[in-house]
Amino acid sequence: MDIILGPLITVLVIALDLFKWAVIISAILSWLVAFNVINTHNQFVSMVGEFLWRLTEPALRPIRSIIPNIGGMDLSPIVLLLIIIFLQNVLINIRISFA
Repeated sequence: MDIILGPLITVLVIALDLFKWAVIISAILSWLVAFNVINTHNQFVSMVGEFLWRLTEPALRPIRSIIPNIGGMDLSPIVLLLIIIFLQNVLINIRISFA
């Protein structure tokens, strides 16, 4: 059982880590666009923004429906990052308990 479960948990932790970075980059990119630091008319910026939006929006949408905007600030990426960190810790503890 440990032969399959150990590597599977490792892959899940890595996938969650990559998704965590996608959420962080998406939030920073949205701030840069909001403050007109970068222009979305640039094709590369537009493609990266669209990719990150499609990747993160399905996870952020349910959180946004529960947590309202506070003064125009979107706290859903912070909540999602906390959930991801919690899941990573749970998976790591499961892997340690089976070792």
